[in-house]
Amino acid sequence: MSAPDFPAWSALALARVEQALTDWVPAAAPARLGDAMRYAVLDGGKRLRPLLVLASAEAVQGNGSAALRAACAVELIHAYSLVHDDMPCMDNDVLRRGKPTVHVQYGEAQALLAGDALQALAFELLTPEGDAVPPAMQAALCGLLARAAGAAGMAGGQAIDLASVGRVLTEAELRAMHRLKTGALLQAAVRMGAACAAPALPVATRAALDDYGAAIGLAFQVVDDILDVTADSAQLGKTAGKDAAADKPTYVSLLGLAEAQALAARLHAQAHRALDASGLAQVALLRNLADRVVMREN
Repeated sequence: MSAPDFPAWSALALARVEQALTDWVPAAAPARLGDAMRYAVLDGGKRLRPLLVLASAEAVQGNGSAALRAACAVELIHAYSLVHDDMPCMDNDVLRRGKPTVHVQYGEAQALLAGDALQALAFELLTPEGDAVPPAMQAALCGLLARAAGAAGMAGGQAIDLASVGRVLTEAELRAMHRLKTGALLQAAVRMGAACAAPALPVATRAALDDYGAAIGLAFQVVDDILDVTADSAQLGKTAGKDAAADKPTYVSLLGLAEAQALAARLHAQAHRALDASGLAQVALLRNLADRVVMREN
């Protein structure tokens, strides 16, 4: 698929994901829990992680049913993490995706439960009955997502982040934190799309896709840090300047704005080189997503 087709593909893919999430996130959960879950997930967000799953699956001509479920599952994990991160015991934020955060809208207890339920639902989606997704593929997808979300991934990175407030980190320490906190789930999205292939991909192709996922995972966070100081809250859909206000270490505070921008450009180039080395013919969608990560304005 050529680059000019990307906007049309993206619009169609986003519509598929949005419809699937609308169908699969239950409105009927007890005591308005379903309302809080749907509020946290639907009608907002860039959906970058689902797009990475779907683009990676298309690059390897993977199982389409498995890819859609994996795309929604990784978005549910991302949404649950935002619900919990925004709570007073974490980042204590009141604005997310241009609207009040879940704990502001529904209360802290309901927000906590909504996040828990979204996490569980992610793995439920990856383990459907029937033969549309082979059992071995279900197990592989669950393993990839669990490792990316847990102590060796996103949750571990958030723990480091909370422990780093007010500290001066080296670039290596900052990179290690964000490799877990943000990068692990983005890299897992690429890996999960690739895991929809049958038979399994060659080792060199998997390694190249891993390098691509690692590069855009870090680039996403670098650009996030840049936007935190260059964009306003209306543009971001969340509170601008909150990292500096909370005395959190960022790439801008450590390197300066110009060098942070240069780092984002280097990571962008690294992602493209990794795709060149993948041996895959249909990587135009992944190239376009790398461009979107680095050139985004929110």
